Amino acid sequence: MKGVSVYEVVEVGEDRLIGEVIGVQGDRAIIQVYEDTSGIRVGEPVLSTGHPLSAELGPGLIGAIYDGIQRPLKELEELIGFFVKKGVKLPLLPRERKWHFIPLAKPGSKVSGGDILGYVQETEAVKHYIMVPHGIQGNLEWVAAEGDYTVEEPIARVGGADVTMLQRWPVRKPRPIKEKLDANMPLITGMRVVDFMFPLGIGGKAAIPGGFGTGKTVSLQSFTKWSHADITIYVGCGERGNEMADALHSFRRLIDPKTGRTMMERSVFIANTSNMPVAAREASIFLGVTIGEYFRDMGYNVLLVADSTSRWAEAMREISGRLEELPGEEGFPAYLGSRLASFYERSGLVKIVGSPERTGSLTIIGAVSPPGGDFSEPVTQSTLRIVRALYALDVSLAYRRHYPAINWLISYSLYLEMVAGWWSKVDPQYWEIRSLFSSILQRESELEELVRLVGAEALPIEDRLVLEVARMIREDFLRQDALSAEDAYSPPHKTAMMARAIALFYKRAREAIEAEIPIEKIRELKVRERISRMKLIPFTTPKEEMEKFFNELYKSIEEEFNALLSEVKSYA
Repeated sequence: MKGVSVYEVVEVGEDRLIGEVIGVQGDRAIIQVYEDTSGIRVGEPVLSTGHPLSAELGPGLIGAIYDGIQRPLKELEELIGFFVKKGVKLPLLPRERKWHFIPLAKPGSKVSGGDILGYVQETEAVKHYIMVPHGIQGNLEWVAAEGDYTVEEPIARVGGADVTMLQRWPVRKPRPIKEKLDANMPLITGMRVVDFMFPLGIGGKAAIPGGFGTGKTVSLQSFTKWSHADITIYVGCGERGNEMADALHSFRRLIDPKTGRTMMERSVFIANTSNMPVAAREASIFLGVTIGEYFRDMGYNVLLVADSTSRWAEAMREISGRLEELPGEEGFPAYLGSRLASFYERSGLVKIVGSPERTGSLTIIGAVSPPGGDFSEPVTQSTLRIVRALYALDVSLAYRRHYPAINWLISYSLYLEMVAGWWSKVDPQYWEIRSLFSSILQRESELEELVRLVGAEALPIEDRLVLEVARMIREDFLRQDALSAEDAYSPPHKTAMMARAIALFYKRAREAIEAEIPIEKIRELKVRERISRMKLIPFTTPKEEMEKFFNELYKSIEEEFNALLSEVKSYA
């Protein structure tokens, strides 16, 4: 193995299993194989390919389902059945299919990596731009006329080199950018506790840790289904097969509210299930982020969710143990933090290299599965040092059937001030209402122990009102059913109007208490039931009709409190 380099791809044994060099000692190489190695004998050949593990990028990615090393699972199933056999190889992108190419660049111009040559309408929702591969530059000698071409047929010649619609890129190498920008607007996810309380900036990086049964997978699927991203990439890294199957089936049925087409027409799936080789888990994460960067470079806003990075870290621990490396905390390798950072730091809102000038973003949300829900374990702690938003899932909330089980006392977002200006355009009172909700929920937490000791009725009336409104915030605003036809997704204007209704109720209730109205009278108001049912307005309701409903609700709140106050005055 003289001359071989670390991270070079090799083919091992008679079955030519795909492997990767992870260490070199003298003239010997240590190889991790991405397939089942049972049956390999001493003396079988190892062939070097001369290039690192790379992703194939081009038309055909959207709607595809890949394993951790980008083997197309749908095509493999048609060829060999339900289970992937070792040594089976297929082209990563379809070679026979023709795509209708429309040129945009003019011959004779000077071009370089990242410049757009033309596009292919890959699906109704995605226009796939064909770019000059990085590393190629010169005069554009010719560009193909509009017509149908395969991914391997030349569609242009730049500086004497033929350019096809197919590119290859090493998965561990970040694609070049011109400049990183600050997130100035949120990535709307349709989840109120995220969008309103802890917004995630476009191009941000977030973690969603939680113990077993807290709803990590359902939350990630909701992010993927409903977020305002142009392209979504779902990476199942070491997850159960039935969870991936459920995600795939729901995506095939689900209609994208923006385009009216199925969600599969703007999604890419990477399914590395728990029964697949451990070594491919690391590759699956980097494959997903490489595909995300490719679509980001076209000028799209891309969302990548990884479920879960804990399984990836466990695979690193297993491989590190085989290499006899010095273990770190809980047996994880000492480079756990830097390897996690190499993944999360590839997110961002960026200016793209190439012309025309454009910006794109890659947002990354990674699930973490700490054993026993212990957030002090190494993977969670290493992740928290990197990400800028935390959505901490709470077992106690899940047991109370409060979903999403995001704990509002532990969670945080460092993007809040960056995107507050955007939210203020939706509702000028955003910052005031968000701060009010946060303080009420914090005060409720402080009162909990006192309530357990003496009961709620023994508290001052102001604190009893805080408990009542905190319950409204929790049950009528933060709680959201991911499987509801009406409330699975909450558009920003609906979210803001719901929050304003509860804030108005609290404001008028404080006035009533100052007028010495008993809190029991406030609880009996009929408008409280209307507030509890406002989440059931379908998100497909036109904005004008929704505004009409909420304006009537605000009017009812004012009228019922005015009637209550007038009763007291007439009695006095």
